[in-house]
Amino acid sequence: MSERTATIASRVGLHARPAAIFAGAVGALDLEVTIGLEGDPIEDAMDASSILSLMSLGAGNGQVVVLRAEGAGADEALAGLVEILETDHDAA
Repeated sequence: MSERTATIASRVGLHARPAAIFAGAVGALDLEVTIGLEGDPIEDAMDASSILSLMSLGAGNGQVVVLRAEGAGADEALAGLVEILETDHDAA
């Protein structure tokens, strides 16, 4: 299983717009990706392709999340997803 951490860069956290961008990118992958807050138990991780799950995670600006995926291309896929989360989608 591949695992990566990312720091939420959007100023108001993982709210509707960044969550939609991220969920869309996850949905385009042929992998199951989970997301959870750093330090939370693995079993609490949520489906990263669900906008509702992402918003209910409550990840704010500067918080660290853990992404996990398994399968061919997981490392590369997670690297791209980290880039999305570490971009401020609220910047003007």
